[in-house]
Amino acid sequence: MSSPSTSSFPIFTLCILLLSFLSQLASAHTCSSHPQTSSSSYSPCPPFTSNPSFPFSFSPGCGHPSFQIQCSTPHSLISINNITFSVLSYNPNSSSLTLLPNLDDASEAASSAAAHRNCSTPRLLSILNRSINLSGSPFTISDALCSRLSDIQPCSPPTLPNCSHCPWECSLIKNPAHLLRGCGSARRSVSDSDGRCESDVLGYLDNILARGMEVEWDEAQDPYFSSCRNCSANKGVCGFNSSDPHNQFMCLLSKSESGFSPGWIRRVNPKRNTVLSLVIPLMLLLLFVSVAAAIFRSRRFKSSKTEEDPTILFLHNQRSASLLPPVFTYEELEAATNRFDSKRKIGDGGFGSVYLGQLHDSRIVAVKYLHKHHAEVAAGRAFSTKSFCNEILILSSIDHPNLVKLHGYCSDPRGLLLVYDYVPNGTLADHLHGPKSSFQKGSLTWQVRLDIALQTALAMEYLHCSVVPPIVHRDITSSNIFVERDMRIKVGDFGLSRLLVLQDSSSSSTGYVCTGPQGTPGYLDPDYHRSFRLTEKSDVYSFGVVLLELISGLKAVDQSRDKREVALADLVVSRIHMGQLNQVVDPVLAKEEVMDAVAAVAELAFRCVAADKDDRPDSKEVVEELKRVRIQTQAGLRSASNSHAGAEVRDCGL
Repeated sequence: MSSPSTSSFPIFTLCILLLSFLSQLASAHTCSSHPQTSSSSYSPCPPFTSNPSFPFSFSPGCGHPSFQIQCSTPHSLISINNITFSVLSYNPNSSSLTLLPNLDDASEAASSAAAHRNCSTPRLLSILNRSINLSGSPFTISDALCSRLSDIQPCSPPTLPNCSHCPWECSLIKNPAHLLRGCGSARRSVSDSDGRCESDVLGYLDNILARGMEVEWDEAQDPYFSSCRNCSANKGVCGFNSSDPHNQFMCLLSKSESGFSPGWIRRVNPKRNTVLSLVIPLMLLLLFVSVAAAIFRSRRFKSSKTEEDPTILFLHNQRSASLLPPVFTYEELEAATNRFDSKRKIGDGGFGSVYLGQLHDSRIVAVKYLHKHHAEVAAGRAFSTKSFCNEILILSSIDHPNLVKLHGYCSDPRGLLLVYDYVPNGTLADHLHGPKSSFQKGSLTWQVRLDIALQTALAMEYLHCSVVPPIVHRDITSSNIFVERDMRIKVGDFGLSRLLVLQDSSSSSTGYVCTGPQGTPGYLDPDYHRSFRLTEKSDVYSFGVVLLELISGLKAVDQSRDKREVALADLVVSRIHMGQLNQVVDPVLAKEEVMDAVAAVAELAFRCVAADKDDRPDSKEVVEELKRVRIQTQAGLRSASNSHAGAEVRDCGL
């Protein structure tokens, strides 16, 4: 099949070349003094829909030479003091911009250095690795943002990394206002505060940066402005001589003052003016028709490709298109991830890679790339497509705060892609077993672990009891539990999930589906592995292993352990039988006030990993028991706190 625009290519190319030639001649002498509103929502320089007012411009030779806009999608770029920012929004009334440090502006060396120092630096702060300094430029940071930074307080005592290795991080935790040079070093005292503090100052600052920082152009600090003011008073347009290495200021002729023809046309032979005035509109009309035809054919071509795509046909046969998430083009997601840049890779899965992406509407998302040719055999490719369709159908039918949300998908010959919520704080496995686990375990207090367990159980209960037919996740693991900045969680990766269409309920309180065992070693239900019968209790078993990980801090499978204890379930069940639970409890949890609650959760986990599925509790019972233990934990901690306070009073002799 030929390209949809092949037939129009010669005319289209001729029009582009001629128009480029004409515009270059015209732009050498003129600029637009009054931006015109675009008739289309599309802009090649978002968020600008027209040429902005001084000092900004994306027209060569116009505006301020130091602040030329670099057109790009999804956001245009601007450089201030050698820092490149994405322009999120523009207010023409105040000449203010909302800026985001450019994700692609960091050098690979800077990113790897932050990782090597083991400083746990969030993405944007790692990119900057220094204060944002706008001094010497005619831009000022908004007072609201400076005030907001000055009000941030770390919780006392602040949790600091190794300050000799991580001076940037320590400086920010101690005084967040150091993020922006010029905000001052004054900090609000504790007595003046409202009692709030931030346990994760770096994460909070990263979130502030991700929403964008507002800066305003201060004309009083710009030496170009005095000349520009006089130029504007004479109905000229401010610009500069781009051929001069010093970019000398120039007052350019406004198009609004020159009528239809730009200055270069008025200087040619007057007899040719009429001819040129006819040629230019004709060429523009021809260009418009050619482009419109190319776009129409391209859309029709893409539409026919979509209709013929067997994956999308299968999805539409299973469910109405209105109930499915939006379809993205491959090009959209390629642009969102900067061509699937390796610097944007945030994870690897069994059937592809996950990239950090920014959509055209500024949403930050995770893009999973399922390679159609990941496996060398056809069976492997078929499973990848099956997993892709299965995850779309499952996630489009559920909605729960503790389940990852699917924002859309793309089926393309170059690859299958899924677009999810971006959960920025890694996985539970990262916190328990990853390279930073020794640092992160300090944040995994018993209360936090218990909340993670309860939220996971609530998500499991929703899948089993609130969806018809019920859904068995089939891969509940610590690697598929994603952690938010505030330590709330979302369960993800539904590629192996199955709808539980009841086939037989005579031998069990639950129905089952017959299917080959699939899942992660160490979490796989042994009853399901023996009988090939998948039930909700298979998820309960996997969840029981996650509970054991939360209690012990140990991996679900560890080949370095004794062969009878490689699986965590075997290790902990053996210790419980011998009354030696304390030997496998994470030392971080070895506190008298929580040990009763730890033992209660260990007993629940013991029941969840029972070899016979009929001896396991269902998800409703799991949720009820965890809620009971949470109440018990809160009461125990209050009692311990009161006892400690009483002891302090006695020590003072009161």
